[in-house]
Amino acid sequence: MKSGRPTGILDASEPTSPEIRAFQCTTERRSRCRAGGTGGGACYPRLVSRIWRCLALAGLVLALLPGGRAALGNGAGPGPISSAEQQFLERHWRMPIAPQGLAPASFAPLERSLAPRDCGACHPIQYEDWRGSIHARSMGPGIAGQLVEMARRDPAGARACLVCHAPLAEQSSLARTAAGLEANPAFDPALHREGVVCATCHVRGHQRFGPPPRPGAQGLRVRRAQLPHNGATYTGAYERAEFCAACHQFGPSGPSLNGKPLENTYEEWRTSPAARRGLACQNCHMPDRRHRWRGIHDPEMVKSGVRVTLALDRARYRPGQRLRATVTVASVNVGHYFPTYVTPQVVVRAVLLGADGQLIASTEQEGIIGRQVPLDLSREIADTRIPPGGRFVLRYDRGLDGPGLSLRVTVTVYPDHFYTGFFAALLETGAGAGEADIRDALDATRRSPFEIFARDVPLT
Repeated sequence: MKSGRPTGILDASEPTSPEIRAFQCTTERRSRCRAGGTGGGACYPRLVSRIWRCLALAGLVLALLPGGRAALGNGAGPGPISSAEQQFLERHWRMPIAPQGLAPASFAPLERSLAPRDCGACHPIQYEDWRGSIHARSMGPGIAGQLVEMARRDPAGARACLVCHAPLAEQSSLARTAAGLEANPAFDPALHREGVVCATCHVRGHQRFGPPPRPGAQGLRVRRAQLPHNGATYTGAYERAEFCAACHQFGPSGPSLNGKPLENTYEEWRTSPAARRGLACQNCHMPDRRHRWRGIHDPEMVKSGVRVTLALDRARYRPGQRLRATVTVASVNVGHYFPTYVTPQVVVRAVLLGADGQLIASTEQEGIIGRQVPLDLSREIADTRIPPGGRFVLRYDRGLDGPGLSLRVTVTVYPDHFYTGFFAALLETGAGAGEADIRDALDATRRSPFEIFARDVPLT
């Protein structure tokens, strides 16, 4: 059985195209895979060229989407992975996803379609969930605005971005042939804009795949030929963390800082208490098989994963005494580091309020929870993330100089902290024809912060 570390699943027998070499920057090549370069041309402004080599080509703008390929080894969850599940995942996540080809002649137009809205005709709950998810926004203005210029200056690099943000062959305007990149006759512009669609996970060669049916499911009593799109092939691989790891884990040869991959979520989970308890990614992010994939952008999801407590060294204070307060953020239900990636930041703040209720700026103290990196990704400034089961502590020690003072403590989540700076820098240096989209993306990042804890405590 293979180990639990990331591995590539690109077959050496396939041609190594420029976009695949770019994609391979996020994966560890197996010994049977060709060694590829980082590929995929620099982004247009010099300031962001390094960012795009590691971020855009790794598919990471405003979404945690396909990057490294998962280890198909011994995870936790429903026992050791079977040989059949392992082989399925290797086939299923071979990138880029091959064209679907011709649908069976017996298929009706709805059955031939790859559009999520058509899947929703029979799967309305899953479709509505998906519409509100981060997967449905993977081709939002943040990536779309940059691809406008990238497609003109570096077509192979732009196509590499789609390996993660819009993975189906039918979502790319270009197809690789023996002569190079040419117009893709199967290109569907509408599908291109919909990002990570149902078919990304569930359709290969017009065959449907999914998790084992629930007990009593109607389809179990009907012959496949009588079912829409000839039914589906079922595998327990859909219930394993390895299925998610195919997109949420970079390999050792991918982007890393300070000896750690930029995206290390699967490995963080694999050594966590959640994994030891048999909980997979799907237990938290797809409960009851819902297709919401809630994460760092969802206030209730974040609140359910951490517990914030405030402790003071006494109940009341007199002017002249010292305040000693402790703010603790404990990771109680998060199955990986909190937060797992470099884009979010969580800020714990404590500050005194005067008798008039105004902040006393000189008394403000804050602690940052996150993996702090500069915009050029040249180094890791600090890593103060909370490991599963761990905690972050802010200690606040101040003299109280007068009456009527209060302590204000807040914990604020900035889900898109890195991208706020990234998009602002891109606009400053010149975003080209994608400027309008980049401005929309920047505005969205500035609207995304939210508080998970806020308390005012009277002191004197």
